[in-house]
Amino acid sequence: MTSTQNAAFRAAVTATGFVLDVPVIGAAEAAERVLESWQDGAELRRLPDGRWLFTLAAPMEIRADRAPGLPVLRTGTGGSAAVGADASLATSGQLALASGGLTTTQAIAELAELNPSDWLDLSGLTVHRPRPVGAAAPEAAPVVEALPEKPRPDLRAAARIAPPTKRTLRLAEDTPAGSRRRLSRFLPRLPRLPQLRPPTWLRPLAVGTAVALLPGLLLIVGSTRVSLEHDPRIWVLGLALAVVVAVGRSRRLAREAAAATAAAASGTGTGTGSAAGAASGRAKPRRPLFGPLLARLTMRTAGNLIRGRHARYLRELTRAFEQRQWEDALRDAIRLADERSAGQESWLTLGLPRRHTGELRATPLAGESGASSPLSGPSVHQHLAALYRSAAEDLERAGRIDEAAFVLADLLDAPAEAVALLARHGRPAAAAELAEGRELAADLVVRLWWQAGERERAVRTAHRRSVFASAVERLSTEDPDAARELRAAWAAHCRDSGDRLGAAEVLWPDESLRPSAAADLREAVALGGATRSRALPYLLALGAGDATRALALAVLDSEGDPTVTGRSVLAAGLARLPAADPAVDRELATAAARSVVRDGGFGGDLTARDTRSSHQRLLGRADPLVAADLAKPHRPAPHGVRAAAVHSAADRPGTLPVLDAAVLGSGAVLVACGQAGVRLLTSDGRTKAQWDVPADQLVLADHGGSALLVAGYGQTREISRLDLATRTVRPWTTLRARQIAGSYDGRHLVTADGDGILVLDTLAPGPTVVWRELGGTERLVGTVARTADKCSAVVVSPLPDGSPLVELWRWDLPGWELRSRMVLDAFHPDHCVPLASAGLLTAVPQVADEPSGPDGASDRTVLSLVTGLPPTPARDLAGIAPSGPIGDGDHWALPVPDPAGTGFLLHTGSGAGPAPTATVLFPAADLRHTPGLRRHADAVTYWHRSGRILATTPDGATVLANLRVTGTR
Repeated sequence: MTSTQNAAFRAAVTATGFVLDVPVIGAAEAAERVLESWQDGAELRRLPDGRWLFTLAAPMEIRADRAPGLPVLRTGTGGSAAVGADASLATSGQLALASGGLTTTQAIAELAELNPSDWLDLSGLTVHRPRPVGAAAPEAAPVVEALPEKPRPDLRAAARIAPPTKRTLRLAEDTPAGSRRRLSRFLPRLPRLPQLRPPTWLRPLAVGTAVALLPGLLLIVGSTRVSLEHDPRIWVLGLALAVVVAVGRSRRLAREAAAATAAAASGTGTGTGSAAGAASGRAKPRRPLFGPLLARLTMRTAGNLIRGRHARYLRELTRAFEQRQWEDALRDAIRLADERSAGQESWLTLGLPRRHTGELRATPLAGESGASSPLSGPSVHQHLAALYRSAAEDLERAGRIDEAAFVLADLLDAPAEAVALLARHGRPAAAAELAEGRELAADLVVRLWWQAGERERAVRTAHRRSVFASAVERLSTEDPDAARELRAAWAAHCRDSGDRLGAAEVLWPDESLRPSAAADLREAVALGGATRSRALPYLLALGAGDATRALALAVLDSEGDPTVTGRSVLAAGLARLPAADPAVDRELATAAARSVVRDGGFGGDLTARDTRSSHQRLLGRADPLVAADLAKPHRPAPHGVRAAAVHSAADRPGTLPVLDAAVLGSGAVLVACGQAGVRLLTSDGRTKAQWDVPADQLVLADHGGSALLVAGYGQTREISRLDLATRTVRPWTTLRARQIAGSYDGRHLVTADGDGILVLDTLAPGPTVVWRELGGTERLVGTVARTADKCSAVVVSPLPDGSPLVELWRWDLPGWELRSRMVLDAFHPDHCVPLASAGLLTAVPQVADEPSGPDGASDRTVLSLVTGLPPTPARDLAGIAPSGPIGDGDHWALPVPDPAGTGFLLHTGSGAGPAPTATVLFPAADLRHTPGLRRHADAVTYWHRSGRILATTPDGATVLANLRVTGTR
């Protein structure tokens, strides 16, 4: 290079563009330089050797050694030449470049053009459409119903069995109640009586006459010594009385059936999964008032006639089965009655045992008869059972699988055997439908749906019933490849819900799937806190590099509470899972053993034996010299009964409003500031990240990997999804809801409206209902309390006399199994709050007639906890709560004005009892705005709209954060 050319690289030049050496600096760095210098009208083209030609819209003065690339200058011939090239070779429209001591030219118009707009990723931006001030709320998106339907397999149709004959229907037709038939069926030749409606005044007279005559009739029947079967007067009297009562009873049953049909049509319950529907389905049949007596009277007078009809029917049915006349036998066969529960009382009825009528199908909920008949004896039952069992075996040997399944499921009431039969003969879809309809084991249902190819249905069922692990275990014994696919689908479900650590833990037992967990583990580490500490041992076991090792050492050597920093969790994980590199494993095991001795154990709920065992595993892999000198970990002695701690928030307000806040597992604080957006702060108030998304409520995932940002406009809510690992926000939907629970499982969101409780799938494109509770005559009152495995709410339903019945309902999640319904004698929605698993917390104000002091200290609030068990002692707290208690899950707080009347005192505790465990003071706080409470990630966060946040451990002993929210970074 000549001295003139060397000087050109240090001189100030008028550049018309630059040449960026992309193969040397990389595409990312080159793109960043282009964007920093971009002008409206600029062009970007690709050179044949991979370099980029960046042409400016207007020339600019710049020093060549500080330019983003090799400067390009305008030549006297109208061409362009890079610094160092022979400018005389470039003609108009050409570019001269120096390479390897030679100058080459390129036609600029022939170079491929690049579009920098393709580099921009707009997926993380939220689009806000400005509206005029005071405009109507945004229109809610339509809600899609996707409730799971209980399968109702029709085995009769699948087996191609024709409908029952008229004679069989006449012999064994069921009443609307489903368990007994009208007595008029045994008297088919009686003329139909006209339906006369007596006057209203005549009904009490008729009832009184019947009540007066019935005791006399009973005395005659009970005291007579003659043979009632040969006395025509008693025979005629009993038969006539039976007919009259049967007619009246049939009308009552018809009215009950019509009422049940109307209730079902009105939407009461949710079909499958409805608590109300399940409760009604489990209700015991009501014992008839006079039916058993009249049946016994008829059997004593017309017993031969009744027994003859039953015997004839039984002989014909047996003959058809023995002669293998399957069409007639299966068409006329009756279903054997279910076994009655031990505590259920039996009564006598004249009807045949319960059977299917019309199109026989496998009913999802098989009721119990509760009645006996002339065919209910053990000998008849055993005879029919043996007959059906032999028929099922013969049909299976003949290859008539559908008929055999029909006999097992519908005649013998053995659905599990029918499911095994269908699965054994390669019909998993039919087996899965029958298993789900008959509510067999959930892991069996998942396995069958997976084998049938219904993957989404299998995953949805496994999640709702919490049987992923058992379903994989059951499937692995039969088809290891299918089990591996189900495990991968389980991990994908966790990943889609934002639970990265859960996805990695699901994949880990299968060694072939472990490498695919690396990306999930890295994103879990980004969440910090205990999640990071749980993910680090898995990454080290996969052979992660020096950066992961250094991070693990930094956590083990950190100061502060071992639970908050995640030090104890990491040490426990390293004791269970060694690192892949022996040298790294020895170094980490040594550091972990030291931290265990310093902290007095691994924390958590480990027993002394488990602590010693885990520590010995660490010492066995640690440096021998260090291990020999280390003492045994000694857990600190538990503290005695301590007084409730008192903590004070900042003494002055912040500059931004706080409408919701929560401490995350990493120790950072997520804050919703209304129209000012959402911020992620450190424990001392510094801003780590912020999103320009309006939000006045946070809905946090149980696993801590994601959150929903809710902006309320009346009852219309705009909801966005925040991924806390990647810190990206995506809008989800707009919906109308009266209430939204403060937490969710990462996918299913619990909401409430006028129809009851709705569960929405947040991974669907729009609001999609996947479960319903309550509705119809049942009405939700107050808030819904939810934790990861429990949910409770106060429900009001009408009694038959019209008076309200107030109960506290509690469900198990995620399957929404109703576990208890506790009647509440006294309930006031403004003074009570439900707790997810503990009960109902009530706060009753007691206003003194004459205050005993200038501060009105005699005014008090009585706290009590209603659990349905022996009552716990109530607690008296000074002051009157203006708005009643507040709660989140099983944690509660009672805000009362401070003695000066200028701020709030929050008496807070857990669901174990009404005794407060801590008191939080918000001085100089506006009493018109009630403080808030949030329980998440082993922390309890308290906030006030004035911009102040205070967080403690669940027992209230340690302050985790105390900050003011300001607009500065």
